[in-house]
Amino acid sequence: MHVPLIIDIDENLGNIQKQRRLKTAFSRNWRRIPRILRFLLIIIGIFSTCSAALLYLHRLTADEDVAVDVKARPVISMSYEHKGKRAVHFNGPSNERQRAVVNAFRHAWDAYKKYAFGSDMLDPVNGKPAKEWFGLQLTLVDSLDTMLIMGLNEEFTAIRNQFSTFTADVDRFVSLFEVTIRILGGLLSVYRLTDDDLFLEKAKELGDRLMPAFSTKSGIPYSDVNLHTGEGRNPPWMSLSSLSEVASLQLEFRELSRATNDSKYELAAFKVSTNIHNQQQCKKYAGLCPMFINVDTGKFVKEGRITLGARTDSYYEYLLKQWLQTGKKINWCVIIIIIIIRYLNIIHMLFFRLKDDFLKSMSGVTKLLFRRSKSRKLAFVGELLENSSFSPKMDHLVCFLPGLLALAVHHGLNQMLLEMAKSVATTCYEFYTANPLGLGPEIVYFNVNDLSSKPDIEIKQADSHSLLRPEAIESWFYLYRITKDPIYQDWGWQVFQAIEKHAKQVNGYCSVRSVLVEEAECIEKMESFFLAETLKYLYLLFDDENSTLTLDEYVFNTEGHPLPIYHQY
Repeated sequence: MHVPLIIDIDENLGNIQKQRRLKTAFSRNWRRIPRILRFLLIIIGIFSTCSAALLYLHRLTADEDVAVDVKARPVISMSYEHKGKRAVHFNGPSNERQRAVVNAFRHAWDAYKKYAFGSDMLDPVNGKPAKEWFGLQLTLVDSLDTMLIMGLNEEFTAIRNQFSTFTADVDRFVSLFEVTIRILGGLLSVYRLTDDDLFLEKAKELGDRLMPAFSTKSGIPYSDVNLHTGEGRNPPWMSLSSLSEVASLQLEFRELSRATNDSKYELAAFKVSTNIHNQQQCKKYAGLCPMFINVDTGKFVKEGRITLGARTDSYYEYLLKQWLQTGKKINWCVIIIIIIIRYLNIIHMLFFRLKDDFLKSMSGVTKLLFRRSKSRKLAFVGELLENSSFSPKMDHLVCFLPGLLALAVHHGLNQMLLEMAKSVATTCYEFYTANPLGLGPEIVYFNVNDLSSKPDIEIKQADSHSLLRPEAIESWFYLYRITKDPIYQDWGWQVFQAIEKHAKQVNGYCSVRSVLVEEAECIEKMESFFLAETLKYLYLLFDDENSTLTLDEYVFNTEGHPLPIYHQY
């Protein structure tokens, strides 16, 4: 009865001995192969395994295959599909609040068209162009998708019929970040909403002229680039690039790669994300990164300021939105090019999770930056100064955070983030109620120590200007979409009425010099983001049915330009 068992054991022992001999022979032969060749064989093996896993996962989650085109250089190029590829139809306003916002947009646009058409921005006080910034018709391009969304088809068609003359061949240094989010993002958004190849052609021309900014030793781009000569540089007053300047380009450059089926744009921008992911300085602060990074070394400045405000804000925004843009699939395996040796390009298999980086950074916010005021317990997000001491300073820019947290919850992340979103969104409303004009100041400070009659919110004179920024309205839009609580619409309507009362001029709308006075004084500029974001988010906030540009099909870049989510990546 036991003979078969003995035979089985003997056979197993024989098999084990054969396996050992094979392993020994393989190990001996493997060591004879030159080290560099062994390294390359390992890389190829990892590449093949990861590619096979990607294809398998895609076939499980999509009806169509992803076509991979491997070119002469080891660059991955993919063919992408999106459900909303065809032109999108918008019905226009459906209620009185939306109609009021459309009328405000028309008033602003008509003034720009009359007094500053073809210039970057309007001076609404004097009825003339404001000082030129980029020479790229900034307000025009930034406003186009807002026209479409509001159903202003006649106005859009009039611009389309003469847009063939638009060129990015401008002999001046421009901000890589600002031009990317405002103009490249605007062109790509209009292309996806209209399926009109003219806008893709202009986006590609601009993208090609921006690419030289990435030609640095570290791959961290220069903050400025000359669109004619291709020369990159940091501005004369600073030798560093800021976090948001280098890490808020990825949505737009990835979308350009998808639209053109050329991976070079996505790879250049995503290399920056991988660099930041590996930085010890970010790990030191629980996923939060310092404000400035050195272009030459690719390293953060030690002991830099930690903030979600100016110069860092959209980095955290793009951690989540990149993950969403790729249909939540960039978590599996991302393939990028890195230069290991001077003349050697190799494939680097990078396993890192944008979603996890986002969640870690939000945990860092709650641990290091989240506080409540002393008296009224207003929730706010402060800053860590260079010496790691806490400052109760909060930029209006930080009011993007509640919307980002709400968006994360909508896409299945930690439900607890929604409570934080609601509490900070309420504080952002207090920005507006804490001053006579009912407009949002640029910066506020919170009382965290004094229980006396000192108010919870302090607005300093130097920070009291209002640029009619969109961040609070943007967050209320997301929260209304997700909670259906009409309080967010009511807050938005209050702000809109304050804008109409204090910022509306005969020739458009102006930023306001101080919110601390009873009578508003104008700044001689109408910001392009007033049309691109503030009025757009107000219009979307007042969409009672939540039917325009669903959050499952589109992700908004940091300038409010909707880009498609790719459920197949």
